[in-house]
Amino acid sequence: MAKVYAFVSDGMEEVECLATCDVLVRAGIEVKLVSVTGKREVTGSHGFTITADLVFEELAGDDADVLFLPGGMPGTANLTEHEGLAALLKKHAATGKRLAAICAAPSVLGGLGLLEGRRATCFPGWEEKLLGAEVLKEGVVTDGTVTTGRGMGWSLDLGLELVRLLIDEETAKSLKTKIQYDR
Repeated sequence: MAKVYAFVSDGMEEVECLATCDVLVRAGIEVKLVSVTGKREVTGSHGFTITADLVFEELAGDDADVLFLPGGMPGTANLTEHEGLAALLKKHAATGKRLAAICAAPSVLGGLGLLEGRRATCFPGWEEKLLGAEVLKEGVVTDGTVTTGRGMGWSLDLGLELVRLLIDEETAKSLKTKIQYDR
């Protein structure tokens, strides 16, 4: 079974995180919410409090197939400032494993040089933070082992794209039908 770590912080965009993760779980993918705040409870940018499965310091290693970064502010800034997460993202990418980010969060990858020479997307206004990337105005973009999403409205699409990549196209299409998603 595939495994995804979704990194959460105070000020994250709740729907981007939970909608994407919900789609993954429905496909049978194991998802763990990992707080980078030192505490399990995080409060999103719209005031919803979410309890993470783990705090970053509890991670035993990098056994995930995907590291996922939801956007939102100041959640993205909090992810950017976490040195342990930066090191983990670089190590994960160096081993050829998949990264995913949505909204403002692709800027975290850009700041670490992980988008160099890749196509990517992000929330409008964050394009200059995607250092080295060819920035597209598409909803979801996969280039090699990096998948990025434009914003909250594309959260389900990001989840379905990750299902396609981690399992297969048929599973993603079937799930899309089951959740009554016609886009």
